[in-house]
Amino acid sequence: MVNIHEAKTHLSELLGRVSAGEEVIIARAGHPIARLVPYELSKMRELGIYDGCGSIAEDFDTFIPPDFEEYS
Repeated sequence: MVNIHEAKTHLSELLGRVSAGEEVIIARAGHPIARLVPYELSKMRELGIYDGCGSIAEDFDTFIPPDFEEYS
């Protein structure tokens, strides 16, 4: 854990430690307020993984209730 002043003064050193896998906690008056952690690229989602897993009836949108006109 390092205080804000130390973090500002030694940012390059702290970033080196973080890039080596270490987690650094930054504190204000002894109370943790932030974490420096290595950046991780997010995984790309695979498109089409549910392709063919479901179906929609061809006439799903053609049903009109008999009393539809009363509500419009």
